[in-house]
Amino acid sequence: MASLKPSLRQASQCLRCVRPMPTPNANGPFHRVRLLSTSAIAREEVQTQPSSAAQPSPPPAVPPSAKPTPEYMQKWGTLDPNQVDTKRDERRIMRRDGVLPIGSRRRRATLRRSTQQNLEETPFEQLPYQCFQEARKVLLEDRQEKLKQIEVQTMRLKNLLAQDPALSGGPDAKEARIRSMRNYINELVILADINDPIVKKKFEDGQGDLNKPIYRHLADNKWRQYKRLILEQRLTQMSIVPDLLPNIDPIVDIDLGFSRQKIEPGEFVDSAVSEQPPRLRVQSFEQGEKLVTVVVVDADVPVPEKDGFNYRCHFVASNVTISPTQTSIAFNRLAEDDKKATDPSAKKIALPWLPPWANRGAPYHRLAIFVLEQQSGKALSVENIVKTKRDGFILRSFIDKHKLKTIGATVFRTKWDESMAGVMRRNGLADQVNIEFKRKRVEPMPYKRRTERMR
Repeated sequence: MASLKPSLRQASQCLRCVRPMPTPNANGPFHRVRLLSTSAIAREEVQTQPSSAAQPSPPPAVPPSAKPTPEYMQKWGTLDPNQVDTKRDERRIMRRDGVLPIGSRRRRATLRRSTQQNLEETPFEQLPYQCFQEARKVLLEDRQEKLKQIEVQTMRLKNLLAQDPALSGGPDAKEARIRSMRNYINELVILADINDPIVKKKFEDGQGDLNKPIYRHLADNKWRQYKRLILEQRLTQMSIVPDLLPNIDPIVDIDLGFSRQKIEPGEFVDSAVSEQPPRLRVQSFEQGEKLVTVVVVDADVPVPEKDGFNYRCHFVASNVTISPTQTSIAFNRLAEDDKKATDPSAKKIALPWLPPWANRGAPYHRLAIFVLEQQSGKALSVENIVKTKRDGFILRSFIDKHKLKTIGATVFRTKWDESMAGVMRRNGLADQVNIEFKRKRVEPMPYKRRTERMR
């Protein structure tokens, strides 16, 4: 039993996160304060129940078609992901409700005790832990040093801008120095706030302002650690690279959705769903606005005459503005804006949305969506892009002709299904409904043929 004493002592200390403070209270000489914040950590792709610090959330409603909860699970009672503080309850809430506990166990234990005693919340930056406050002092001193360096570098940059290019080694050398100094100042701005616990807390809670460099930096790192890796894997695994482009270096996060359904890269989409134009959420991590062109290409159009495949363009829109805070590109909204536009040069859609379709018996089609940055933010002539042919569309030639740069891509797939015939008839492709592709029977070599004698 001697070996268990330290762990029990530590557990009791973890649960005693509420200290008596010398403030008079109606119920006694002292009252207790909550030492931790009640904000929940933002988690991706995990659906949690809304909870309140004052009252525990009710159990989720079970739809009639869902499997009923066993009787022994109902005896567990109400489990709040913000307040479960034992391993047993954590396993139970994940097993029965499919919800992950929020935050650390110590934080949940504190919230549970303080909720039961109806205590007030203490701001995050005023937590009365000596080690925490001493660490904040060190971080504040480091931040002040970074701010002084930013002032010095800003003054040097102003002097360099006013300097004669001849003294800097020529215009090219001056531009290189200016670019280098600006990058260094941006790096110092990020380093000044990257260790601030308040900044990290706001970012984890989804309250970060992407107009600020620090939140764009944190969001970019988070995207590159998981979502970008998955995207690159799907683009390579499905041969989008090099079938359509020789290489792709994504720098923006693209989320594809049809109606209210979110589509992961490479996912199959029902033809009845993809008949309606999709929407994109393009998250940029660089400062300022950009003009982009959105292109959707089918990379698997069968050509029976050549016994091969060709390309087809399903959508082209140019002069679309994106920024760190302006991320939505809804194809329906672009079409509505074009209908209201009186000036032809103000229109953005060059080729309207053509629903993806595939013949019966043909292999699945890969529909790749590309976001292309326009050079120097210059607007393209949509009237010239309208002349682009859908069939035989070559993306490489399109990019070279209009001097575009690929900054993002995603992909989804489609194949023949029960709704495909109706989609084809509604979009003027009734002649393609009865076409069916069948595999050619390959005759075996003579020495491999089975004769009547062998049978």
